[in-house]
Amino acid sequence: MQRRTILKGMASLPLLSSVTATNLFADKAKTALVKNGEVLTAAHWGMLKVSVKDGKITGSQPYQKTSEIYNALQYNTADMVYNSRIKYPMVRKSYLENPDSPKPELRGVDEWVRVSYEYAIKLVAKELKKTREQNGNQSVFAGSYGWKSSGNVHNSRILLQRFMNLSGGFVGDLGDYSTGASQVIMPHVVGSIEVYEQQTSWPVVLENSKVIVMWGMNPLATLRIAWTSTDEQGFKYFEELKKRKDIKIIIIDPLKTETGEYFDHATWIAPRPNTDVAMMLGMAHYLYASKKYDKEFIETYTTGFDKFVPYLLGETDKTPKTPEWAAKICGIDAKTIKELADTFVSNRTMLMSGWGMQRAHHGEQPHWMLVTLASMLGQIGLAGGGFGLSYHYSNGGAPTCKGGVIGGVNAASVGIFNDKGEFVGTSDSEIKDGKFVKKAVAAGEDVPAWLIKTTEFAFPVARIADALLNPGKVIDHNGKKITYPDIDFIYWVGGNPLTHHQDTNTNLKAWRKPRTVVVNEPYWTPTAKMADIVFPTTTSYERNDMTMTGDYSNMHIVPMKQVVEKFYEAKDDYQIFTDLSKAYAKNLALAYTENGKSEFDWIKEYYNATLEQIKAVPDFYHEMKEFDEFWAENKPVTFSSTPESDEWVRYGEFREDPVLNALGTPSGLIEIYSETIEKMGYDDCKAHPMWFEPIEWLGMKNKPAQFHMISAHPTDRLHSQQNHTNLRDKYAVADREPIWINTKDAKEKGIKSGDLVRVFNARGEVLAGAKVTDNILQGVVKLAEGAWYDGFDSGICKNGSPNVLTIDIPTSKLANGNISHTALVNIEKFKGKAPEVMAFKEPKFSK
Repeated sequence: MQRRTILKGMASLPLLSSVTATNLFADKAKTALVKNGEVLTAAHWGMLKVSVKDGKITGSQPYQKTSEIYNALQYNTADMVYNSRIKYPMVRKSYLENPDSPKPELRGVDEWVRVSYEYAIKLVAKELKKTREQNGNQSVFAGSYGWKSSGNVHNSRILLQRFMNLSGGFVGDLGDYSTGASQVIMPHVVGSIEVYEQQTSWPVVLENSKVIVMWGMNPLATLRIAWTSTDEQGFKYFEELKKRKDIKIIIIDPLKTETGEYFDHATWIAPRPNTDVAMMLGMAHYLYASKKYDKEFIETYTTGFDKFVPYLLGETDKTPKTPEWAAKICGIDAKTIKELADTFVSNRTMLMSGWGMQRAHHGEQPHWMLVTLASMLGQIGLAGGGFGLSYHYSNGGAPTCKGGVIGGVNAASVGIFNDKGEFVGTSDSEIKDGKFVKKAVAAGEDVPAWLIKTTEFAFPVARIADALLNPGKVIDHNGKKITYPDIDFIYWVGGNPLTHHQDTNTNLKAWRKPRTVVVNEPYWTPTAKMADIVFPTTTSYERNDMTMTGDYSNMHIVPMKQVVEKFYEAKDDYQIFTDLSKAYAKNLALAYTENGKSEFDWIKEYYNATLEQIKAVPDFYHEMKEFDEFWAENKPVTFSSTPESDEWVRYGEFREDPVLNALGTPSGLIEIYSETIEKMGYDDCKAHPMWFEPIEWLGMKNKPAQFHMISAHPTDRLHSQQNHTNLRDKYAVADREPIWINTKDAKEKGIKSGDLVRVFNARGEVLAGAKVTDNILQGVVKLAEGAWYDGFDSGICKNGSPNVLTIDIPTSKLANGNISHTALVNIEKFKGKAPEVMAFKEPKFSK
């Protein structure tokens, strides 16, 4: 399970419900809005103090500052409420005229018609039921992957899946875009998902590490956010690291990012993109040949090294992986590769890796090889040594606090209906005397056939376009076969896949295949514009909720008070799915809401359950107050770390006793060679880490384009979130997404900073604004991901969305992750009149 999921499920708490029109919280004093003053809330980018005047947001700022590092995402709450909003329920004109033959090819360019909320609810319920009756549950997709808003009650994705499960079932997805390759390969290598695990505590790192390597990571950008809400502890520790002149910092990245600029005394090494594995293999060969590797660690804590060595030495393919061989591939000279290996092995070294290197063709290999290299260094499990895959994410390494963890949304079980179409219960519930009642399931009871039928239909999330376009296709995935279902109904919430997914033009074709697409969304995003039916939803600032902060630290419980009135006809996702439940089947809303509980019923119940858990721990000091006082006070609950968490070392217990503390791999050891993967017989992911040539890269023969494009995580957005805020006014170039280009490359192309440029390849074309810089490797360009797609009317994206140019093939048959960082492009100065950017404007409405 992913850590994101684990944290939400730690507390054994009731299922979720929401506000309904007939069951509002009785005590209006608790829900009264502050018309003039300040309100505490939270978002992915931290706890916020929002200023309100006459019921309107006038500003926002961080509730507290942990470090001096500036987080620009915290000051734009007004724009998140008032810009680019969907005001009313809308239906695409052709769909409204004939839902049975809705002209899906017009999605994105058709006109929209305003309808009443009640009509939209009835329409969705009718068409969903029709789809299931005609094609079965396997034709309904509700995976809906994305960075939904913070908050444990209003979790849009799980609210959707709760409705879909209770109403009969749906097709889901596997994995995510962030770590698609690593989260599949790492369990085979170290027995855990690893990418979302806690890291060796930062105090331990600062006290013991002599060398810190930041390999393909930009924490000054990515630590602006967290899956729940950032506590910014990561900023504090990187700020402390900068002051430590006794710790050598090495940054390995084709880009000199904000982090590279911040650590101005660091050594910057810029390999070609997608060649990290070759560079690591060169180090490994040098360490093995010079006998500088830790043989005892290899023999005690790993398995399969003896089967890896023949490949390393070239005995299996007649190509020794020497530093000289690696240098020709990665562009870093052999002397530097050897010096790096010597530095790592002779000092207590922490290899901190980002996730970008595994979002590439054969992305399973980089982190597998990183673990292999770390094993040869022999420092895994030692204070300040080894490797870490999430120091750049959600403040990994911030010591875990001792306290409570607030429960979250439950997706529920699949519903059972009688021959009248009435909801009668699930495998663990029933409708009795007009009430929803939970029941115990007898030990050994068989899993119902309807549950098996629905849950067998899930596919890797990054293969969604492939699945939509190729129903019935069979693919390999992590040792299993998966058959794509024939999807005819998509319901999407809490994400923006039209910007998120690779090869946008192919993705557009895929999204024009199903008969029905429904989207819940606050903003007119590209995904909303590609729907048939749109429900305008509230932002987290227009409803009440609660969240933790820190992900790893669990430092705070934050009340997320409603700041302003709901925007026009926007409704909470929970309200929408409650009303859909009412329209879909008798009794279904009773189950969905657990007999009509409101958002406050659940906020209070989650809080009190955590409070009771803490009270049950003898002699445990905490500052949790009774709920009414907590909510009225409008301040976060704060927990503290312990000496044990401050001193925690990842894999420390394993190193101390690898038998009693065996890993979750078949051998209980680090598997440099995996017999499990060997038995799968894949040609694109063998039994040990290897260098595979990517489908496109700078070292290939007959390159289809000149430059390697890196679509890095944006600094002033969370993926596509906040692209419509005033931050864009500060970073946009020529009113477009900026593209970095090396000074020498720009001169050769006749491009200057500020120029409007056309970036293109065989997959598509975009317009961007040139930023000429020495902070990027020659032959490489950077176009940050997340810019809202803006090409419905012309085919060329006027806002510079890089996924128009990226490749939609899987990392390998093992993980089927995305390869967004494997793409070659051309770039030239744009000629002609610059077209207007329409990405943030409303679509066409029917008169």
